[in-house]
Amino acid sequence: MWFWAWSAPIKGGNIINTRTLRGRLTDARSVWIATIAIPLLLLAPAFWNGYPLLQWDTGGYLARWYEGYLVPSRSTVFGIYLHAGETSGFWLNLGIQTLATLWILQLTLRVLDLARPVRLIAISLALIATTALPWLASMLLTDIFAGLSVLALFILILQGDRISTLEKAVLFAFVAFSAATHSATLGVLFGLCCVGWMLRPWLGRRAPIAGLVQGSLTIVAGAAMLLAANFALSGQLAWTPGGIGVAFGRMLQDGIVTQYLRDNCAKETLKLCPYRDELPPTADDFLWGHSMFNTLGRFQGLNDEMGYIVKRSLAEYPAWQAKAALTATADQLMHVATGEGTSGWIPHTYGIIERYIPAQVAPMRAARQQKWHLDFTAINRIHVPVALASMLLVVILFGRGLWQRRLDDLTLLAGTVTLALLGNAVICGVISGPHDRYGARMVWVATFVVLIAAARAFAKDDTENDADELFALRQEVDDAGLVDLVTDRPHVVAVRNVEHPRQQG
Repeated sequence: MWFWAWSAPIKGGNIINTRTLRGRLTDARSVWIATIAIPLLLLAPAFWNGYPLLQWDTGGYLARWYEGYLVPSRSTVFGIYLHAGETSGFWLNLGIQTLATLWILQLTLRVLDLARPVRLIAISLALIATTALPWLASMLLTDIFAGLSVLALFILILQGDRISTLEKAVLFAFVAFSAATHSATLGVLFGLCCVGWMLRPWLGRRAPIAGLVQGSLTIVAGAAMLLAANFALSGQLAWTPGGIGVAFGRMLQDGIVTQYLRDNCAKETLKLCPYRDELPPTADDFLWGHSMFNTLGRFQGLNDEMGYIVKRSLAEYPAWQAKAALTATADQLMHVATGEGTSGWIPHTYGIIERYIPAQVAPMRAARQQKWHLDFTAINRIHVPVALASMLLVVILFGRGLWQRRLDDLTLLAGTVTLALLGNAVICGVISGPHDRYGARMVWVATFVVLIAAARAFAKDDTENDADELFALRQEVDDAGLVDLVTDRPHVVAVRNVEHPRQQG
């Protein structure tokens, strides 16, 4: 299976020489190296830790299967996915995440005509060494699916004619599942589909209607999947709650909520009025710390009031809201450090595992993370500058393609990733407030695009050198009586022409 996935047209038509055959054998060995080594390296953080990496939010997802009710910002779809891997100590989940990563990386290279295992190995090693990718793949969190789903949607919509029907079906299911795991991921994918439809008159055949329809239907399928899971686990045919509360937290952090209470508590009776001068400085402190939010009944007790304040604040302070939104978006673009929320202090997640999955307590407690051996300071000395430089370079790649009016595959990919990064910053920054976690889970895709651009530049040089060697050192012997071999488009099944080294005098 892997051989056929990597097969590519032979340069120069149906001609094969001994050098090409040796290259094919080398590629076959490289395929096996890539298939084994890349997933193991992606899981290196988890192997080092001795257990899948946990994050502050992991417990909320795990609990969905057991608690039978909906909580803000915790997808039941992802909760079911985690539950399926419990008996394996969640290593099944990490295996799925790493294999999905490997598959989508190689599929992206294949549709861009860069399908060489050596390139995949080199690019993967660069991503593993310089980005958050292995930490995302080794973690029990939705974040790994955010960036992968952008690449998958790009392939499904714009490169659908280069993949098989089975691959389309698997990509469709993968994007739908990814959309169902997190509302921000769904929002980014939905935004990309909307932009695709709006640009369809200019893109023409580059954005086929069939691809746009399939991509759009993944969003519908993801939403349906989430509603079905919510109904199955809670008996409620409802969306995952919490959007208003999270937006309220961001406005509180910007000082808008405090100002609204000071301006209106004299004429309105609100539960938060007695606390208007005691509100915590950050959304995290208010929503997840020991604040008056707990005293007033958390989301169940304050959801209606928070929604009311959000709507009224938008109407009363439009200029302030717009400025705060732009600032939050810009800040989110700069928040790209790896490891936020992945530390030794995650008591809620520990408590959920102890309560519902006692068999996992011993291996969890034995992990390095739970012994406070996890520190991302040195890692981020590499990851942060690489991430920021990659974002700048991917925008330059996109801008250069537009300036030169060259809508090739690389320009379209760079444009897709640029829009995804911007959409992610708007959704996460404006609604939730800037967090490093939201940037790190998406920005590695920009680094991937930059590496693809570099690989394509080197591939052009290699093509020119191969052509020079072919015509300088070899001559073709065309004798149909020697062999009767054929080619099947991208797959080399056999060869019609055989070449021999020119006799040296």
